[in-house]
Amino acid sequence: MLTKEFDFDLPRALIAQEPLPERDGSRLLVVKREDGSLSEKVFRDVTEYFSSGDVLVLNNSRVIPARMFCSRRTGAKIEILLLEEMTEGKWEVLVKPAKRVRIGEEMFFPETDFTVRITERSSSGKWTAEFSPKRIDALMSKKGFMPIPPYIKKKLNFPEKYQTIFAEKNGSVACPTSGLHFTGSLIEKIKGIGVKVVFVTLHIGIGTFRPIKAEFLEEHYMDSEYLDLPEDTASVINSAKDRGAKIFACGTSAVRTLESQADSLSMKVKKVLPGIRKTDLFIRPGYKFKIVDCLITNFHLPRSTNLVLAGTFLGKELLKKVYKKAVEDKFRFYSFGDAMLAL
Repeated sequence: MLTKEFDFDLPRALIAQEPLPERDGSRLLVVKREDGSLSEKVFRDVTEYFSSGDVLVLNNSRVIPARMFCSRRTGAKIEILLLEEMTEGKWEVLVKPAKRVRIGEEMFFPETDFTVRITERSSSGKWTAEFSPKRIDALMSKKGFMPIPPYIKKKLNFPEKYQTIFAEKNGSVACPTSGLHFTGSLIEKIKGIGVKVVFVTLHIGIGTFRPIKAEFLEEHYMDSEYLDLPEDTASVINSAKDRGAKIFACGTSAVRTLESQADSLSMKVKKVLPGIRKTDLFIRPGYKFKIVDCLITNFHLPRSTNLVLAGTFLGKELLKKVYKKAVEDKFRFYSFGDAMLAL
């Protein structure tokens, strides 16, 4: 399938530059796949669509201060974006400007004792960096910045606004943004309906935010990302599937975690397997969802794997209808934007 089929024109004015004062006060576009109907609500109205026994799956990954600046001995500044720690002190990173980086050159972080050496570059544009000292928690705390997406031009005065309230496990370099709409009181209200709220972890890295540049979707290389689906979460989900209850996945990262852990050997009973591993699952048209029944997600970038996943869940024609309405009715897009609930 041609990638351009998942392209669209988006006025820059619709890209949300800051979060709303109330997390659960965003607009919510409710999409019913059965008949293609669309209706608008406020996000906190999402409670209307849950039933007792349903399961809400949230991604509890926490964004780390992964963006930092070091200096060459010449004085030139180099930006480093941490992607994943391979072994202690050895990280997969992105660097900018790449043309100034020299393999083997030691660079330093002003006003600290830390240095970094770039040791290799992969064909996919990622680099390997070795830090000294190896434990860089203190370095991130002192020199690291929240890796706010480049399309957000306004300064974020409160970085915690780019974390979900349930963020717990450090590792993401981008926020699982559909989770930003939830407040503590909203989660408690959902639980009060009789819904089980469970957590998975998928550390969002370059696999999620790398744009699709290939002409055909099938040619896109999906970078792998760390996931953790705990045994207790798997038990709750599998019990719900046995009863015929619905699984609501909050965010494409939660979807990819659940579908990556679907038991491929079980033809009749749909269930997930607990586990910790990496996934490079790219959900594109033709994929048959095994676990997820309902999707909560934001409005995504053109030509992104997230948009393709949403289009696979909705169907390509319904996706076009949804995004046409979202643009015409001036919904807010991307990380701090409004949300969609696909039933």
